[in-house]
Amino acid sequence: MLKVFDPHQLAHAPALELHNGAWTDYAETVARPGIVAERLGDTVAARDFGLAPIARIHTPDYLDFLQTAHARWTEAGRPGDAIGYVWPVVGRRPVNLTRIDALLGRYSYDAATPIAAGTWDAAYWGAQTALTALQPLLDGEARASFALCRPPGHHSGADYCGGYCYLNNAAIAAQAAVDAGQRRVAILDIDYHHGNGTQDIFLERGDVFFTSIHADPATDYPFYWGHADERGQGAGEGATLNLPLPRGTGIADYLPALDTALAAIAGFGPELVVVSFGADTFAEDPISHFKFVTADYPVIARRIAEAGLPTLIVLEGGYAVDALGENVAAFLSGF
Repeated sequence: MLKVFDPHQLAHAPALELHNGAWTDYAETVARPGIVAERLGDTVAARDFGLAPIARIHTPDYLDFLQTAHARWTEAGRPGDAIGYVWPVVGRRPVNLTRIDALLGRYSYDAATPIAAGTWDAAYWGAQTALTALQPLLDGEARASFALCRPPGHHSGADYCGGYCYLNNAAIAAQAAVDAGQRRVAILDIDYHHGNGTQDIFLERGDVFFTSIHADPATDYPFYWGHADERGQGAGEGATLNLPLPRGTGIADYLPALDTALAAIAGFGPELVVVSFGADTFAEDPISHFKFVTADYPVIARRIAEAGLPTLIVLEGGYAVDALGENVAAFLSGF
C-alpha cells in the first residue's frame, strides 16, 4: 500500500485553542503526524498538483483569505495566531470586509481553529498528500492507499474553516477522481465527529455519495450538522446518509451501522471510495467518547476492504497521540 506523508505539514503549529471556556494547548498537535509516519516507516513525499484541484472545492475568496490571514493579523499588530471572536448568526452578506477580525468570522465557525504562520503551507501540502495517494488508484496500480494528512480536513467547507480543518482533503480527492473520469465516488466518514464540511460541499450533488458514522450531534461537536434527517438536497437528495450513535458506543454496536453504510455505498454503485478515517473513536481519546480498542480497527477496515473497491484512506482526527501510530497501523493492516 502506498503511504504518503509530506513534512511540510509540520509547519502548522498553533499554540492555543478555546475549549470548554478556557484557553488550552492546541489538541491537533504537530506531534501527531510524526508519530504516525515513524510507526508506518515507509512513507513517500507528496507530489505538487498545484492549486487547481483545491480550487475545484474551495472558493477563490476563501483561498485568498487562508493564504493571507496570518500576515494580515500580524500587520494589524496582533501577537500569536489569528483566531476569530465574532461570527454572523444567520446569513453572511457579501459585504466588502477588510479588517482581519471580520474576515476571520466570515471564513470560520469556531474558536478552535487558529491560523498560524505555517497553516496555509501545511494545509496546501495536506491536500497534495491526498492527491498523491489518489493517483495510483486512478491509474489502476493499487486497490488501497493512505494519505497521512495534517491538518485534517472534513470540517472544512467550500468557504470556511473549523474543527482544526482548513482544506477538505477528502473532498478535494473525491472531486479529482470525478474530474479524472470516475462517474460516481463515495465518501465514508468514520471519524468520531461528523464531517460537516464534506456534507456541505456535496449536499446538492448526485455523483458523490456521503455517509458518516459519528457521535450524535445532539451531544457532540459539530452540533448543527449530522442529524439523521439530513439526506441531501436538490440533485443530491438521498445521496447523504448520517448514522449518529450515542456516546459510549463500542465495536459491537458500531458494526451494524457500518454494515448499513456499506450497503448504501454498494447501492450507490461507486467506482472509488474515499474513507475519512479518524482514530478519535479510540477509548482513550481525550476529546471523544466512543470505546474502541486498537484491535477493533482491523475489523472495521476488513469490512470496508471486502467491498472490493479502490479505496483512498485519508487521516482525519485522533488525539490520543501516544496511541495514534498503533491505531492507524492497525486500521491499515485490515487492507
